Amino acid sequence: MDRTIRTILQSWLDRNLPEIIERDTAISNYMGIKPGKIIALTGFRRVGKTYLLFQLIKELLKDRDRKEVLYINFDDERIPMESAFLSELMPAVKELFPELKFMFLDELQEIPDWSRWLRRVYDTEDVEIFVTGSSSKMSSKEIPTELRGRAIEKRIFPLSFGEFLRFRNEEIDFEVVDYSQEERAKLNRLMEEYIYYGSMPEVVLAPEPVRFDIVQQYYATVVRRDIIERHGIKNEESMKALLRLLLNSTQYSVSRLYNTIKSMGYEIGKSTLQNYLGYIEISYFIKSVPIFSPKVKDQMQYPRKVYFIDNGFISALSTRFSRNMGRLYENTVAVELMRRHTGVDQEIHYWKDSTGKEVDFVLKDGFEVKELIQVSYDMDDYDTKKREFSALYRASNELKCDNLTIITESTEGVEKYRGKEIKVIPMWKWISGIECMKITGSKNH
Repeated sequence: MDRTIRTILQSWLDRNLPEIIERDTAISNYMGIKPGKIIALTGFRRVGKTYLLFQLIKELLKDRDRKEVLYINFDDERIPMESAFLSELMPAVKELFPELKFMFLDELQEIPDWSRWLRRVYDTEDVEIFVTGSSSKMSSKEIPTELRGRAIEKRIFPLSFGEFLRFRNEEIDFEVVDYSQEERAKLNRLMEEYIYYGSMPEVVLAPEPVRFDIVQQYYATVVRRDIIERHGIKNEESMKALLRLLLNSTQYSVSRLYNTIKSMGYEIGKSTLQNYLGYIEISYFIKSVPIFSPKVKDQMQYPRKVYFIDNGFISALSTRFSRNMGRLYENTVAVELMRRHTGVDQEIHYWKDSTGKEVDFVLKDGFEVKELIQVSYDMDDYDTKKREFSALYRASNELKCDNLTIITESTEGVEKYRGKEIKVIPMWKWISGIECMKITGSKNH
């Protein structure tokens, strides 16, 4: 064991860091927090957590010695999956890194008893600690008891649209998009690519013909390693059938899923099915959004809307929605809302009334509804427009919220509907954080 540890530590000292395309997700802001906290970077597999660590390490090494900084990848096949490795690690670290100030521990949660070991290091060593995890074992909701109050979670997502442009080495002059046909055509092409293929970093950098191959590899890995193997699932075919149903659905209820899977010939109980749904969500693969209701019973009984961590999975794996831009737009908005509101006390719901009128997103902060958002890819059809406006109007009255937004492909303006003001904003402006243009003499409906 000692030889393995020394080999791994020495390989870090000898290693050249890879080229980094910087992301906007700054984790250097978390350095030097007093009192000291463990910084836990969580998120779906391959969203770029490791490269964010390297980004920070490169910053540190500009004016620090290499032996002040240690990075260990616990996915390394040389590392045995046993707690004895951790027990013997720190003596070797102290010998080879006597001036250690920063520890970066990648996928540490794969090692048994990792949390107790990490607590001991936190309590006894004067180092700043950053850890990553591809499951919610390190999330603020599920972090082990011994680390509660000692860790801060930073959730990492696939690339934002701005980061996507940087990775593709593309620039958009947003100041002239409204007036330049050439710049608008370029923007439309890049937006369509971002929304259709998704924004996993490796996929964005890959040639177009192999992008879906990479997405399918990610899917196979997360299903095998982060869901089936991690939770010891024996009934693999039922789990895979459940995933296929979710990929081809926009919402689900446990009862409907149960009946459908049973009709397909799979043996599965309702409680097992509920466990499976929890395992999928724990892997960060999906986010289920409940209906807005003050009654917990309603939130549990009504169908939940399902969103995937990246549009590439819908495009590559769904048989019903691969070219459905409406669903891809809505999923894009859902992920962006999660990115913007992660780490804050703001919840995401959807709203629906007894007549079937529905609003895609209700943003709630505490007991107050802050914003209602509708996503409508094509607003040219009069009936579609009336339906979206009517749903927002009804929800606005019921939820006492007048901050109303519709996100669409290209329509823009501020319109009046039965006395309420509704902002209509193109996806590219909303996702880029550009305010909707106020139109003088807005239309009344």
